Amino acid sequence: MITPVTKKKCRLPVEVMFFASDCDKILEVKVPVTTLCPYSKEISEGGGAHNQRAIVTIRLLGIEDWIWIEDIVNVAQNGASCPVWPLLKREDEKFVTEQAYANPKFVEDAARDIKQLVQDKLQNGDFFVRVESEESIHAHNAFAELSG
Repeated sequence: MITPVTKKKCRLPVEVMFFASDCDKILEVKVPVTTLCPYSKEISEGGGAHNQRAIVTIRLLGIEDWIWIEDIVNVAQNGASCPVWPLLKREDEKFVTEQAYANPKFVEDAARDIKQLVQDKLQNGDFFVRVESEESIHAHNAFAELSG
């Protein structure tokens, strides 16, 4: 992964699981992303808004064709408000916060967008998408799940 402004190389940790049996193959990838609350953006003065890191889980069921893990990571990142980078310099942070602010999404919005991207780019088979934000101002996490 390359940081957006300073172009530093870094590695994004993602969790990958592959399950196989005589009958089925399942690939699951968990990717950290950023979401920004549209409601918080709407009610905030001075450009402030509530950001949170979220975990996107994409589970592809009955895999028959070759699928790159990087493609699944890209789908998760493109469906969120903004990707997460493991390394950010000040210029990168400005880019990330502005990108998230320009692309606010509830977990439900991100889940719908990711579901569409899975259908368009990854496979036509069965799948499961979960987006869970690790809330920073609420006493609970928010999540949305969809399948197709």
